[in-house]
Amino acid sequence: MSSDELTSTSSLIVIPCLNEASHIEALIEKLRPSLTPLNARVVIADGGSTDGTREIARRLATEDPRVLFLDNPKRIQSAAVNRAVAEVGAGSDYLIRIDAHGTYPDDYCERLVEDALATGADSVVVAMQTVGFSTFQKATAFAQNSKLGNGGSKHRTGAVGHWAEHGHHALMRIEAFEAVGGYDESFSHNEDAELDYRLGKAGYRIWMTDKTSMVYYPRAKLVPLFWQYFGYGRGRAKNFLKHRAMPGLRQMLPLAVAPIAFGALLAIVNWMAVVPVGVWAAACLGYGVWMALGQRNPYGPLAAVAAMVMHLAWSAGFWRELLDFRRRVA
Repeated sequence: MSSDELTSTSSLIVIPCLNEASHIEALIEKLRPSLTPLNARVVIADGGSTDGTREIARRLATEDPRVLFLDNPKRIQSAAVNRAVAEVGAGSDYLIRIDAHGTYPDDYCERLVEDALATGADSVVVAMQTVGFSTFQKATAFAQNSKLGNGGSKHRTGAVGHWAEHGHHALMRIEAFEAVGGYDESFSHNEDAELDYRLGKAGYRIWMTDKTSMVYYPRAKLVPLFWQYFGYGRGRAKNFLKHRAMPGLRQMLPLAVAPIAFGALLAIVNWMAVVPVGVWAAACLGYGVWMALGQRNPYGPLAAVAAMVMHLAWSAGFWRELLDFRRRVA
């Protein structure tokens, strides 16, 4: 695709961030070469950082007029993107969403716009590869990259380019984004899947590109991982309650984990109550052993533990939101 075709469009790159002082400047430097070819501006939407991110962002905005600083008093990512589009999105064709705690190829933004132009897609989503550094983070990354942790999700495992219902958010036509009302700011998690549902219902098309991807760094400790997936579960339940959109099979299976885990407490009455959770745990640990032996992955058993935490947290979050909603409407 020629450079003239790229510069005939304009893009708004939005980085929602909170306490990313160690990453934000390097990320802007990574994106800066793309600004001129894409006729783009980049917005750092800060949710109230206390680690110096705001000061760095303001300095970067002073040094380069194509870099803008925006305050995000609502703190969450969905609100950051909505506010950026509302305040400075006029005149831009595409919205590109960048997560502050990730790594991107040098030509990431160009490939997104090229694929949007080539396919006519209203949204371009990407595959996400998870990478870790510490022992537990590496194990979590292996779990999230495996079918045990992601259920075969194509935006986790990667696939050839295809039309999709959902994927990791990367690019959207601002016209389509605004037409469906942007992100629902009542969602602190799963706001991307909820928006994709509305895009699909409104007739907009989502393309999963195979021209580029991103690297994500998972939680490095067990408790933060649990609460992250607990939030994902709550978000998926909110999506179900809002749209009556049933979870897919790969999500239906983990839904049973929290009930059988809590049901195991009934083992004091009848030991058979522990059998279902035992079967689940054995299956997960068995998969971990297979990863260790069959794939020569030394992190396999610990990856199985990380996957079990994700399953339990996601399931607990889903049921917590569902039961809480029932109480609210009773």
